[in-house]
Amino acid sequence: MNWHHIVTIYFKELRDSLRDRRTLISMIVIPTLVMPLLIFGVGAIMTKVIKTARDEASPIVILGGEDSPGVVAALKADKRFRLVAPGGDYKQLVSEKKSRLAVEIPAGFEATLKAGTPQTVTLYHYEGEMKSGIGTSAVERFFRDLREKTVENRLTDRGLPADVVKPFEVKRQNVAPPEKVGGNLIGGLIPYIIIILCFTGAMYPAIDLTAGEKERGTMETLLCSPVHRVNIVLGKFLMVMTASIATMCLTLLSTGVSFALGGSFFTGGAKTVAAGQAAAGMMPSIDPLGIFGVFAMIAPVAMLFAALLLTISLYAKSYKEAQSYVSPLIIVVIMPAMMGMLPGIELTAKTALIPILNLSLVCKEMLSGVWHWHYIALIFGSTCVYAAAALALCVRMFNREDVMFRA
Repeated sequence: MNWHHIVTIYFKELRDSLRDRRTLISMIVIPTLVMPLLIFGVGAIMTKVIKTARDEASPIVILGGEDSPGVVAALKADKRFRLVAPGGDYKQLVSEKKSRLAVEIPAGFEATLKAGTPQTVTLYHYEGEMKSGIGTSAVERFFRDLREKTVENRLTDRGLPADVVKPFEVKRQNVAPPEKVGGNLIGGLIPYIIIILCFTGAMYPAIDLTAGEKERGTMETLLCSPVHRVNIVLGKFLMVMTASIATMCLTLLSTGVSFALGGSFFTGGAKTVAAGQAAAGMMPSIDPLGIFGVFAMIAPVAMLFAALLLTISLYAKSYKEAQSYVSPLIIVVIMPAMMGMLPGIELTAKTALIPILNLSLVCKEMLSGVWHWHYIALIFGSTCVYAAAALALCVRMFNREDVMFRA
């Protein structure tokens, strides 16, 4: 192994890759823009859509209620609701989003309230639809307030205080530090995004440095040079790993900047201190040391991605053929990364040995400020072993003429 040759090959491939537009887009443009777009683009749009849905009056259909004019009048006077004429099938109105829900008021509702007889109000809503859910929650609050007011009136009529049905209150107090709350909220999402971008950041350079050079006819020239093939593989491997790590660094940098600017972005429009504090709460806090921990743990995964992608791309004869081989691997990478976000999947000795899943789980813990050093060492070591095995396979394939010059 000649380090001079390895470094020479590395810088040669680095210069060639920086001239490739696809490599620049996957390695620099996408990781730099993805987090700002998620926070200021998708996040701002979702916030506006939800706020609009909550602020506007919910169209509702009243079924029955002819003998309960007081309740119907109260619903009509409430600014949260807009009554829709119950023409046709009410289920169709809700399904077609012309009404957020239908409220069925039983016959003699007001009379039975005064008599003290229990009654049931039925809400017909569209499960899974956001606006229907908002309207349903508002109607539930309306009837909950009506129920509490009815109970208070009954107690007052009997000369009893209203507190007799509320002997105590339950108050929730958060004891978790902000970084642990933020780590739990987005700790699974950040590793997921970083893993996917690291893979795509290494994918195009790996394809270009193997199948791309075969297609351009420059691979034969490189093989005829007085450089051992192991050194050629290591030079290319370091270049692909650099692209993957650069993608990760830019992603982490854009993530940090986005969260820092996101706090002022969401609080800047607040008209009061309380509103500003509430808006600041929308931006979760994460442990700064967790970012460095994620950086350290991603490095061996970048090595694994680089070795695997080089090995697979090396078998292809052309750039398009290599893309058809490599593209399905994205699904293989996404599945364990998504499993790390699921509830109930915990970091154990077994999951610490599963590639990608172990990284997703340990990064989520580190971003929450929890450091399991024995699992961290196990994950780092096992991933390095997997990467070394993949690199050894790549070297073996590079030395096979039937692979390098496959007809």
